[in-house]
Amino acid sequence: MKLRRRSFKGNREEENFWPSFTDMISTIALILFFLMLLAYIQNIIAGKQIIDTEQRLEESNAEISRAEKKLRLLRDKIDEAKAEVEEGEIALKLSEEQIEEQREIIAESNRELGELRSKLQGIAVLRLDVLKKVKGSVERELGKTNDAGEELVLISDNGNIVINEGLVFDTGSSKIKAEGRELLDQLATAFERVLDDRDIRKNIDAINIQGHTDDRGSGEYNRGLSSDRAKEVVNYIMKSNSDLENKYGRYFAASAYSEFRPIASGQSEASRAKNRRIEISITLKDSNVQNVINDYLKDSIELFNLDD
Repeated sequence: MKLRRRSFKGNREEENFWPSFTDMISTIALILFFLMLLAYIQNIIAGKQIIDTEQRLEESNAEISRAEKKLRLLRDKIDEAKAEVEEGEIALKLSEEQIEEQREIIAESNRELGELRSKLQGIAVLRLDVLKKVKGSVERELGKTNDAGEELVLISDNGNIVINEGLVFDTGSSKIKAEGRELLDQLATAFERVLDDRDIRKNIDAINIQGHTDDRGSGEYNRGLSSDRAKEVVNYIMKSNSDLENKYGRYFAASAYSEFRPIASGQSEASRAKNRRIEISITLKDSNVQNVINDYLKDSIELFNLDD
């Protein structure tokens, strides 16, 4: 009986050993499975991270490429801007040079215009000087005014000698009065003295005796009256001084302006008296003025040719 019990106990111990070993193997296998699963999951996660990293890297590379492209475009623009600045500096320098040249041309032109103005003023002064000499010569012989206090001769704003018509003619008449003859005698002598100066004479083209009336009467009547008075003055001074006619008769002319060139406005007797007058104008030779202009043009053309 005891022998049987032992045998039964050994069988139970052997049976209990194998399940424990199997459980251990299963546990190890399960652990290995979990480890492999964990490794697999880690691999998946790592692979995803690598993919994400590669995508980010590609995006970064793309951004770098875009940035490099923008940088190249910016450099190109900077180069263009530098080129434009350089061209602008060159153009500015050229403009400054051109402006300086224009200033020099303007300065030269102003100088030449100043000389031309001086020459033309000299010619104008010569004309006025002739009239002043004639006026002065008459006043030295006859005085400046008559007994009524009226000026014998005066120089008007337009640079002509003006003789009051009442000193020479009666109203509506072209016959020279005795008082007028004395004035015209001195006028004839004065003109001879002035024209004896060759430097003055060479610049004179004509000495024009002008007849003027007031606005009373018809135009036809006034033209006839002003013409007759102008011709009477010319004829008288030539008869008064035969030397004047013989030497310088070619310079004198008569013209009539009727009432159409008044020097005083209004219809008062004082205004009409001023408008009834004999005017003596000096016409300078156009050739002298033209020579001054031609000299200026010649110098200007030579200057432009040098610039070319």
